[in-house]
Order: sequence, then C-alpha cells, then structure tokens
Amino acid sequence: MGMDSRALYSQVAQKVEGLIRSGTLRVGERVPSVRHACKQHGVSVTTVTQAYLLLEDRGLIEARPKSGFFVRPQTSVKALEPKPSRPASATTAVSVGALQSRLFEASLMPGVVPFGGAAPGPELLPTVKLNRILASVCRSAGKRGVGYSMPPGSEALRREIARRSLDGGTNLSPDEIITTSGGTEALALCLRAVTSPGDVVAVESPTYFGLLHIIEELGLKAVEIPMHPQDGMDLEALEAAVQTRCIAACVAVPNFSNPLGSLMPDRNKERLVEMLGRRDIPLIEDDIFGELYFGPRRPRVAQSYDKKGLVMLCGSFSKTLAPGYRVGWVAPGRFRAKIQTLKLTTTLATATLPELAIAEFLANGGYDHYLRSARRLYEAQVTRVSAAIAAVFPSPVKITRPGGGFLIWIELPLSVDALRLDEMALMEKISIAPGPMFSAKQSFRNFIRISCGHPWSDRVERAIGTLGRMVSKLM
Repeated sequence: MGMDSRALYSQVAQKVEGLIRSGTLRVGERVPSVRHACKQHGVSVTTVTQAYLLLEDRGLIEARPKSGFFVRPQTSVKALEPKPSRPASATTAVSVGALQSRLFEASLMPGVVPFGGAAPGPELLPTVKLNRILASVCRSAGKRGVGYSMPPGSEALRREIARRSLDGGTNLSPDEIITTSGGTEALALCLRAVTSPGDVVAVESPTYFGLLHIIEELGLKAVEIPMHPQDGMDLEALEAAVQTRCIAACVAVPNFSNPLGSLMPDRNKERLVEMLGRRDIPLIEDDIFGELYFGPRRPRVAQSYDKKGLVMLCGSFSKTLAPGYRVGWVAPGRFRAKIQTLKLTTTLATATLPELAIAEFLANGGYDHYLRSARRLYEAQVTRVSAAIAAVFPSPVKITRPGGGFLIWIELPLSVDALRLDEMALMEKISIAPGPMFSAKQSFRNFIRISCGHPWSDRVERAIGTLGRMVSKLM
C-alpha cells in the first residue's frame, strides 16, 4: 500500500474520530455504513474499510455482525463496587410510602433531569412503530377493542409471552398466564394470594421501593435479606431466616435486581427454588428486567427450576416497550385460580387495546430487533454515566456494575445524607432516588440510585457535575 493510500484512510479515520470526540456520534450509535462513508468522503470502499479497522484498533468503534460499526464507550469506570449489604435480621414493619410519593411528585416537575425514576426515556422506545400498530389495532378490533379483556386476558398476548418463555429456560403455556395492569399489580396480586395481614415476607435489601410500598399497604412485615452487588440474594442468610421464622413468601429479582442490577447465578436460582420448596414457601419472582441483558444470552428464570408450582413468575412491558400502556403478566403456578379471582375483584380486566397492540408488536413488529438495539444502548449508557460519576464525584464513591437493565446503585461517603442530597438536587431540577427508599428500615442513608435510561446529553452531563459538587458540600 502506498503512502498516499495510507494518508487517505488516516484522514478518513481522523474525521470520524473527530465526530466521536465532539459528541456528534455518541456511544452506542451506528457510524455511517461503509458505502455511505464512501460517498461522504469521496473515497473507495477499501479506504473506508481500512479507516474503520484503524478506529477499531484504537478502541473507538466496534464491528457487530450484520449490523455495521458502532461507537464504543471511551472511558472505563474507575470506582470500586459497594460491598454486600448487611441489613439487621430483625422483622420490621414497612414505611416508605411518603418517600415514594415525593419521588413521583418530582417526576412531574417540568424540566427535571429524571435520574430518579426507573422508566426508559420515551426517546429510546419504539414509539412511532408502536403507535402505528395501536392505530391499526383500533381500526381492526372493532367492538372487541372497547370491550373487557376478562381474565386471564388477551389470548394473543398470552400466546406471545408463552412463546418467549422458552428463552428464559421455562416452557409456559398460554393458559398458565394471566395479564395484569403492569408489573406492580402482578406483584400485589401474588402477595395478596399467599399472605394475610401480619405475615412476614422475605425481601432483598436493598429492594424495589414499590414492592415495599405494597407490603406496607397490605399490613405485612418484612425481613431483609443481604444482597451481593454481583450475585444477588445471600442464600445463607435466607436459609437462616426461613429456619428461625415463619415466612409466608419470598420476593426476589434474580435477573438484574432493582437497584443493584445483580444477576443471580443459575446454581443459586436452583438452590433458591429448592430451599423454599422444601418448606412450601412461595417464591414471587419479578423478571421485569430479564430481557435487557448485556451478555450473549438471556438469563434463565428461577421458575425454570420449579417442580411444585410454588414460583409465581411476574413480568411487564414497562421497561422495554411502553410504561404508560400498563401491561404486565403473571404465571402464578398452583395459585392461578386465586390470582384470577383477585384480578376480577381488583381491576376486573387489563386494558384491551394496549394488550392487543403489544401482542401484535411481539408477533410482527420486530420486538427482538428492537431489543438488540436497546440492550447495546443501555449498556453504553450505564458505562458512560458510571464513568462520569466516578470522574466528578468525590472519593470514596462506589458504583455497581450491572449486567443488564439501566440502573446503578451508588455508595457515597459515609457523611453524605442521601435525603438531604435529594432535597438539594430537586432545587436544581434534578431527580434522584435516595437509598432509604429501598429499605424497610430506611437504611442506606449514604446511597442513591441513578437511572441511565435516558439518552446522554450536555444536560445530563451538567446534572452529574452538579450532583458531584453537592456531594462535596455535604461531606
């Protein structure tokens, strides 16, 4: 290859690198195709290919089979992970409702930077295609579209959920599934089916505050089980709890827990199901983030190891397609009849048209294609936000490294009060989720959860810098 050829592809590489460094091409975005770049720069296919290979060698872009080249995250996360949690083993009443209400009120503020909520940004969802499908369903459904979708719900949607269950290592039939008004209703129905006021429920610590709020409203008590940031629930601690207490149910998020993003190893999932099964304790498994994995394959659900019908598997499309459609589902095993009765006496039916639209999207709308893109984007977002926080927050700061989803859990210096930080942040129109929300005892006073579910922007970058300065003031 002559000197001129080398100079030419180096010039092309330099121009593309400039677009990446300036933020014109952002992490996770596809760079122009080879043929399109040929037209842009007036060079040959060979020249562009050599330029892209050079950028790949520099770690700026990566090739993805049958998809092209994409911008790679350019920074590594220089922060340790938090240590495993160590909640007190005492059973406790739950009181998180006021904190949850404050977070939801913050989400309604105009112009707020939404680090606090665990909903994906609408810019990242397939809104145009989903709206088109919904409009088509409205026209074709006729009278069926305005009628009740009585439990167990849309057969078309249940059939698609059952088909997808094979990816998680289980084999559900449509008749085993009941649709719900979002994942939160699925969890609430499961708890109502197997508990009575005053009963004790084993929960992860930290755990999703919405679950704690349900437990609070149902008059239940919680025993908090320690969590490892990578492997999830501490099964030794759970074993000790079920041996010394009368536990009515266990609620777990084995795949990408909220807020840690931990992924329970398959051997632990099997042991979890077997341990609870020996004592006939129902396991309520929340798999809401299971489709948003960063690795090569979808992780198995714990329900795939169930032989007694004691695992109640819950899912939702709120994190992948449309939070506002409020479509979730549950495969409740031996508790199906009870769940169906409770559904009838609670919300009666799940909204018909959103069910039908999601069923059509799953069948013919390119759901898997969309998910592949979403996973890459969320992984890049998590990396970029984590790196920015590690760079500007004062030491010591510790950040989880989730294997899926779009949430990170941050341990701040001990002197920092997350509730005070939350108040200060809201004054600057920045929403965060303070750690005490994720504990029945309102522990984790120096922790916060940050959502990476919105596109990177100058506004997001400025907000992270503002939070870093606030943390420094609170030290």
